[in-house]
Amino acid sequence: MLLLPTGETSVRWRRSRQARRVSLRIDARAGAVVVTLPPRAARQAGLELLRVHSDWVAGKLAALPGRTEIAADATVALSGVPHVIRACPRAKRGVWIEAGEIRVSGEPEFLSRRVLDFLRGEARIRLGACAHGIATASGLRPRRVVIKDTSSRWGSCSHDGVVMFSWRLVMAPPDIQHYVVAHELAHLRHLDHGARFWALVAQLTPHRTGAEAWLRRHGPALLRIG
Repeated sequence: MLLLPTGETSVRWRRSRQARRVSLRIDARAGAVVVTLPPRAARQAGLELLRVHSDWVAGKLAALPGRTEIAADATVALSGVPHVIRACPRAKRGVWIEAGEIRVSGEPEFLSRRVLDFLRGEARIRLGACAHGIATASGLRPRRVVIKDTSSRWGSCSHDGVVMFSWRLVMAPPDIQHYVVAHELAHLRHLDHGARFWALVAQLTPHRTGAEAWLRRHGPALLRIG
């Protein structure tokens, strides 16, 4: 924690070889501000930037949605459809969907971990199927599809063809999933964000405008779950 003019603030420090200047960003998942420093920059430069922009930092952190815990009777979405988490301690079925609920067997203290594992598994299935469908139709071939828990990216594509998606996308509506998957698959052909890249994205998905607006509005809430 760091005491800024606007009050105590949770700060994470990050040093990056690729950074050319000191920068700030908000980590919605952690509810903290991240200060990125170039290799030779002193921490004092980051502190000064924090002080200058303390009002911006405080406003962004205050605007974050409250954290939603994974617990019995809480509600999470699957592909945009709300599901109540229902504890079924006497059942022997693991985690399953029934009657619009995510039902969880076993001891209550393991419920959160089991639901998170279930959601990650659903992300692998649903986002993987989406990626396969777009790739098959377009001739794009990812080397591998990886599901992770990221703090700032919904997806990424590496130079060697590995495509990554945040498991939290499984909670977003299908159109949002389709856009993010198409966006990252388009990077298999164009690693930049130039005109040819966006032209390919437009060929792969019709959802760009709506999805980008949805993620700006609702994305932070997804990062605050769990």
